[in-house]
Amino acid sequence: MAIPPLLPQFLNKRRSKLTYALTKAEELGIDRPALVWVVNLSYRGERGGAAEPGDLDSAYATIRERWLPMAAVARGAGLVEERGGRWRVTAKGKAVAKDLHDAARAHYETLAPIAEKDLAELAQLLDAAFVAASRAKEPARRMHTPFAFAYRADGVRPGSFAQLDAAVYGLWQVRDDCHMAAWTDAAMSGPELEILTRAWRAEAADEAALAELLPHQTADDVHASLDRLRHDGLVEGAAIRTTEKGRRVRQRIEDETDRLFFSPWPDPVGAKGDWIARMLSEVNAALT
Repeated sequence: MAIPPLLPQFLNKRRSKLTYALTKAEELGIDRPALVWVVNLSYRGERGGAAEPGDLDSAYATIRERWLPMAAVARGAGLVEERGGRWRVTAKGKAVAKDLHDAARAHYETLAPIAEKDLAELAQLLDAAFVAASRAKEPARRMHTPFAFAYRADGVRPGSFAQLDAAVYGLWQVRDDCHMAAWTDAAMSGPELEILTRAWRAEAADEAALAELLPHQTADDVHASLDRLRHDGLVEGAAIRTTEKGRRVRQRIEDETDRLFFSPWPDPVGAKGDWIARMLSEVNAALT
């Protein structure tokens, strides 16, 4: 259970010293967020992306289409186009995304965060976990897992940092799908789930503080969700805290997420769970 929090830490750090995106954005005359949006859209493949929760829109947002300014900038640069309500990268956009992907792979070859033998084993163990989890029957509906296959479409060298990167990215997409399935089965919406989670973690002293934590939701939407959660007996008081029932519901969602995520992992991978967590922690520390 120590592994999931380490996955986004890795993804946030592994390109921290890669300057290619800034250089390329300047060359194209766009900002970095627009460039990153193009690269992420490229992982949708020919199907493209649409304005729906969990795709171009965040599953936790009530303010929709916050990505439109980035899309407009990218379209102005000839990197994306919109057809039939779906956004796709153009040939130029594909070339830019590939260049960034190749630059990242080249950068990874310069990294040695832990011993080569340990890195190779860590990469191969997590890759085996991804392959198994991505092919599992549950969750039946997967929106993000396909992105992982596009991310690794050109293949990776076994035992390399690039394989570790592809494995961690893939596992995080799988976990997203597992989490969405868990809270959907609990008859909750994404915005409600996020508010319940913030209350569960006691992150806000009051409703105003909670609204400040959620810039992708309007204050009215936050208030309405809190009213529903209070009505259902999951949250209580002005201090925004979960009730005993609320804690049980939120823990069940977390447990179901973990069940869906970890159950498919091969036994040899699970047997080394503590070692995987320790090695990935060391990798993350070295990437700081």
